[in-house]
Amino acid sequence: MSRTISRLAEGWWDYTTLDEQIHRDAARLRVKDIEQLSRPGFRVVLHDTLESFYLAEALEYVRAWKQSTPSNPTGICGPIGPTEQLPLVAQLVNDLEISLKHAHFWGMDEWYENGKSVARSHPLSFARANDELLFSRIKPHLRIPDEHIHYPSADQLDRYSESFDEIRCLVMQGGQGDAKHWAFNDPLKREGIYKDAPPTPEEYRALPARIVDLHPITLMQNARTSGGGYVVGVPMQALTVGPKETWKAEKVSIWQAGNHDNPFGMRLTAFMISKGIEDTSVPMSLLASHPDVEFHYYRHALKDVATEMH
Repeated sequence: MSRTISRLAEGWWDYTTLDEQIHRDAARLRVKDIEQLSRPGFRVVLHDTLESFYLAEALEYVRAWKQSTPSNPTGICGPIGPTEQLPLVAQLVNDLEISLKHAHFWGMDEWYENGKSVARSHPLSFARANDELLFSRIKPHLRIPDEHIHYPSADQLDRYSESFDEIRCLVMQGGQGDAKHWAFNDPLKREGIYKDAPPTPEEYRALPARIVDLHPITLMQNARTSGGGYVVGVPMQALTVGPKETWKAEKVSIWQAGNHDNPFGMRLTAFMISKGIEDTSVPMSLLASHPDVEFHYYRHALKDVATEMH
């Protein structure tokens, strides 16, 4: 039987092409049900305040960096979205006088436009955001060396991918977009060999760091969250860490405070991961097979999946 056509972008795969029973099962979950989705290899954590949420996220950076030594380098792969944790990381490093001279950091993605990575002068540049919100705020004598900061770039994607074999990525941290992605691992276009069915989980998990076409959902979301709705100002392609590198991270932690995905989306991916339902129209669901995944929520953002007229 052929899969449902997307309700959002008919030329693409996305979560609206799933069996509707999965939607119904996820939508009916109450907050206490979400807490019970934890299982071995998948932990759900609810935070009662935004302060505790972002502090816990910031502490993952500090713990990963403190373990790094010259003979056993370690680091964290981090997102832009959320970003509220980044100034807290800088404050912790400064106040606790933590030297980062052996630490490593991977940016998980960056925009790609006109055949190249965007420059740091681009208003949406993720490297620029990390510099402004985190690295420039750290005292000079404590800062991470520039050569220990790794971004996917169009001319060095292989080198970026290889760095995950040379340095232990203790944590890959991220948020969840409306397209149910981590980084820019979006659902694929519904074309060619994937016209009637999306890639298998095995095919998708083999994808390395790469240049990707962005799902229309992702373009709209980034326009809404970062560009005042000016969607034509959002690049249509990006560079992203891939599932291949993600499975080299010892832990994956996803942080959802309600600013990016909605109450239904936050339920859907946790439900699928908990139940082992993998489908590449929901890329986040593939984390069901990663050995150590944590989903962190701001409790009050989960709300209910219910009709509310405005």
